[in-house]
Formats: sequence, C-alpha cells, structure tokens
Amino acid sequence: MKRILLFAAAMFAATLTWADVNPKPFVIPELTSWEGAEGQFAPSGRILVKNKQLMSVAQAFAADYQTMFGRELTVVAKGNPLPGDFVLELSEKTPNPELGDEGYRLGVADVARIEANTLKGVYWATRTILQISEQSASHVLPCGNTVDVPVYPLRGFMMDCGRKNIPLQYLDKLVKVMSYYKMNTLQVHLSDNGFKQYFGGDWDKTYSAFRIESELFPGLAAKDGYYTKRDFVRFQQDAEAQYVDIIPEIDVPAHSLAFSHYRPSLGSQEYGMDHLDLKNPEVVPFLDSLFTEYCGGPDPVFRGKRVHIGTDEYSNRDPEVVELFRGLTDHLIKHVESMGKQAVTWGALTHANGKTPVKSENVIMDIWYNGYADPVKMKEDGYLLICIPDGYVYIVPAAGYYYDYLACDWLYDNWTPSQIGNVKFEEGDSAILGGMFAVWNDHCGNGITVKDIHHRVMPAMQTLSTLCWSAGVKTTPWVEFDHKRQFLSEAPGVDELARTLGKGTRTTAEYPQLALGPNTTLDWVGDEIGYDYTVTFDLKASEINNGDVLFEGPNSKVYLASPEGGKLAFEREGYLNEFDYVVPKDRNVRITIQGTNKETVLLINGKFRQALYPLTIGSATTNAGAAGASSDPYSAAKMYYQRTLVFPLQRTGNFKGEIRRLTVSNFIEQK
Repeated sequence: MKRILLFAAAMFAATLTWADVNPKPFVIPELTSWEGAEGQFAPSGRILVKNKQLMSVAQAFAADYQTMFGRELTVVAKGNPLPGDFVLELSEKTPNPELGDEGYRLGVADVARIEANTLKGVYWATRTILQISEQSASHVLPCGNTVDVPVYPLRGFMMDCGRKNIPLQYLDKLVKVMSYYKMNTLQVHLSDNGFKQYFGGDWDKTYSAFRIESELFPGLAAKDGYYTKRDFVRFQQDAEAQYVDIIPEIDVPAHSLAFSHYRPSLGSQEYGMDHLDLKNPEVVPFLDSLFTEYCGGPDPVFRGKRVHIGTDEYSNRDPEVVELFRGLTDHLIKHVESMGKQAVTWGALTHANGKTPVKSENVIMDIWYNGYADPVKMKEDGYLLICIPDGYVYIVPAAGYYYDYLACDWLYDNWTPSQIGNVKFEEGDSAILGGMFAVWNDHCGNGITVKDIHHRVMPAMQTLSTLCWSAGVKTTPWVEFDHKRQFLSEAPGVDELARTLGKGTRTTAEYPQLALGPNTTLDWVGDEIGYDYTVTFDLKASEINNGDVLFEGPNSKVYLASPEGGKLAFEREGYLNEFDYVVPKDRNVRITIQGTNKETVLLINGKFRQALYPLTIGSATTNAGAAGASSDPYSAAKMYYQRTLVFPLQRTGNFKGEIRRLTVSNFIEQK
C-alpha cells in the first residue's frame, strides 16, 4: 500500500512539473521543434548584436517591434548580455549544418538568444519573436528552445499582374506579409491577356497588358497601369531586405496578345493572336531584345537570380510547331542564362513532347498540371520542380472554376509540396524546391478589387506557409489553427484586411453625439473597414447633386448621389455600383450598409432595401447550341460581376447636409 501511495505521489509531482513547462507557442509557420521550459522572458529593451553583419537585421527587428508594440528597442554591439536582452549572433566560423541556409536556433531563458548560419536565418527568427510577442498584452515570450528549419527551400506565391493592374504599393505590402510568414518567393506575372469571348470574339478588342516600362519598345507598356523600371528596381531592393526573392515573369510564346497588339506581325493567325507565330523569323530577335532589356548589363532591371520565361499552354496540334516551341524554350533558357540568370519555366514538355532537346540542368520548372508536364519524367530529365498544382492551389477570383478561396482546411490536413497532382514524392525530395500558390485574374473587368484579392490571399498565405516550411510537422489541429491565425497581424504596419476595430473579436464603435459635416477627417475611426462590417448613420441632406460624396477613403467612395444616375452608390477601382434608392432632400433617413466578401446590402430606416450580389453576365458557352459548343470554363463567356465594398471611413465628402449617430461594427448586425 505504501509503495502505491509513493508511486501516486511521484506521478502527481510529475504532472505538476509538466504543467509548468511551456507548450509549443503558436506561430505561422509552425515551429519544427520545441523543448519547453518554465517561466517567461520579459524584454529589457535591448538588442545585443554579436556580429556587425547583423546590424541591418537588428535595426529591421527594432523598427518592426516599435511599429507593432510602440516600444523602442536599443541596438548595441558591445558588452555582455543582460537579463531581458535579445541576442543575435551568427554561427561560429564553421556553419552549423543542422541549420542550413534558413534555419535558426532560438533559446529563451534570461535572454532570448538567436543563432543562425545566415542573416536570413536570424531574420526569420525575429519574425517568430514578433508573432509570439503580439499574442500577449505584455509581449513576453515563453521560455524554451527551438531549432526551426524549413523542409523546403522555396515557399512562394504567384500574382497575375497581367490581366489585372496590381499597384506596386500593394505588392510592397504583399512582400511584407510574405516575409512575416517566412514565404520567400514572389513570382510577378508581368504580361497576359483576357479571353476573347468576353470581347466579342475579337482579338483586337481583347484586353492585354505588359506591366513594365520599355524604352526599347515605346508604347508596349499597358496604358492602364505599368511599373517604371526605377520603381520596379526599388521594389526588388525592398523585397531583398526582407529576404523575399522576386521572380519576374514575361510569359511567351502563348498568353502574348500584348506583343501582337504592339506588333501584329508577331501574332499567329492559325492559333490565335495570343500565340506568337513561331514560324515568323521576327519572333526570336524580338524576344531576345525584350529579355535583354531587363536582364542585360551590369545593373539589370531584373535584379534577382531567377527570371521566368513563361512557355505555358502553347498549342501542340502541329508536330512541326511543337519542335519550334521546344527550340524556343531551349533558346530562351540559354539566353537568360547568358546574362547570369537562372531560368524558370512553366511545365509544358509532356504536352509539347518532341525530339528537340531542351536544357534541364539547373532549370526550374513550375509543375502546374501533370498532363502538361509529368513530374516524374521531369525529375528524371533533371529539372528542379516547384509544386504549384492547379487542382489544389489555383485561385481564380469569382470565376466559377478552380478556387475562389482555396480549400485551406483540406490542404492543411492532406497536402504538402511533395504532392504534385496525383503523384506523391518523398517528403523533402531534393528535386522539389518547394511549393507555391497562385492568383489568376482570368476575368478582366469582373469587379474584383485588390482588396478582394487580398481577402482570398491571406488564409491561403498562412496555410501554405505552414505546409511549405513545416510540411508534415503539424501539432495544431486545423480548427485551432484557423481560429488562432485570425488573431495574428498580416505584417508589421500592414492591415489590408482593414480590421479597423481589432482582430477576431466582435466590436462596435458608436458615436451617438457626433455631428459630421462635409470634408471632415475621421481619424478616430480608421481609413476603412473590411469584411464583414455594418456601418449605420443618420443623414439629412440639404441638397442632392449628382457626384456628391458622403464618405471617402484611400480605395473607395460612397456617393450621396451617383455621378451617373443620382442614386446612392459606391465606387472603387473605377467600378461604379448604384443602389436602387434616391436619398430624399431635407428629410432625416437612417442608412445602414453591410458588406461581406460576396455582397453589399442596403437597409433604410432598419428595413431591407437591396442586396448588390454578384451579377451573372454573358452565357455558358461562346456559341450556345452551335456545333462543337463546349462547357469548358475557358470557352465560356459567363462572368460573375462582383459588387463588394470595403467601406471608406477616412473622411466625409463634399455633400451638403449632416451625418449623425454613426455606428461602425466589424460584424453583420442582425436586423
């Protein structure tokens, strides 16, 4: 009996000790290891740098810490560590093979000590510290140790900037988000075009864009928006400082309508003007000059080590043309290599199967569809693979095919970059560099805004971050992950989701005594509020003039009277959407506008008035009922036009009248 009691007491003591040991902290991506200890670390306000090369990392860490928490950290380069110090150091003369290029060791006790082989590894450790710190009011860290090393060296995202003008200001914020979640590669798809069925079947009228300034080919850059060379260089430099590699992509010889619009002789009459005519002797010199303009010289516009040459979805109908396609692919690979770049291509060489050899050594291939490029065969041929399978990780906003939002719950439990379509490789296979997901803006002019795109990107970014860094090492169940991820910041100083009233909690801000006239700054509210929200206010308009604005912000306006129809309306990114409601003059009316990622709803005096949900435009096929009519989504002319609104709250506009009893909620109030 005495022995049983002693055993029970020992078990009880062990339970108490275990309860005092800190569990693995929640961060994205999940730490690949954790050994908990007892206690917490409270920062002293100092960062001690053990190697002078780390000063830039320490300063970036201090700046982000102050942005997020309002506390200044002092960077010092001499002396011994004091309790509460962050200590940054590179491994001794011999790099630690366990840590590799991006891994780090973080030990938290009386000091928080980071060790890594590279500046990048130390920088990633500071992202971990920031994420843990933001989850407590006092910004303390749990004591413990981690050796955190990514499974895959490339963890990325591709943004289609060809079919939709994505401002560089947004790409800057996107880089910050990626860096915060240790996603290290952004592929910028710089050229593309719409589908001609949405433009009356006329290639001349079909939307196309090339998004970067060209001095060699004046007029080639898109008139509705492009990046100057200087700005694009600055963008890449800023990304480099945050350890995000930019892969610029010029997609040829398909998806090339921008080039045939510029020079019609380059286009194919046989396969469509979005295909360059590979039999035309002008094509290769044109492309050589184009890539040289951005890759050549001692200070190239494309600064990074990698450049994407496209080679996606060219017709394989004619065996002769297949050989020409393979020859062009090989030529462009060697052309960009001659300028010191590593070539990246879309996987197409199973689709374009032929005899003409295509260089594979040190060439990276985006594997997006196994029918276009068999990943097993591509590995055998010697290509380095990026897993970006369309059936798992393609977002095409509001298109009705692929994903509007990724199935993150399924991906979290079932996918890593080792799964390319229906082919499963060993985890960490050296042929697989890593994984990416993509946003394709196929439907030009469908009302989708950059805000809408970002709303789709964030859950995917957080999910793919974990799957590409930690792969199968996941101890947090999906439901818990999905809940906790919403309480993390997008990045230091970034709030593209416009979570004005906080993250993850239902909050209402009421201003019952406030009277707002025209042209009043609302800096006590926030510039805008994102999905889901409810904004309610009393309005008495003394005049009703077309074009009068009630609220405006950095990305949108709410009109008292539309410039076109005189109705209550809103505009963002050039899209104007009217409610079927005219505000009465000299009469008090209580207006409620509710916004989700799918619709914008109007209530008047507490009663439902109208919901602006997606409009279906066009038909299911380009020529319904005709011989050969197809249900293929790429041949469809159906579009789902979106009428969403991130509500502007930066200031009131030029209306005549008064707004009272403004109420803002970050949820949909039930009426």
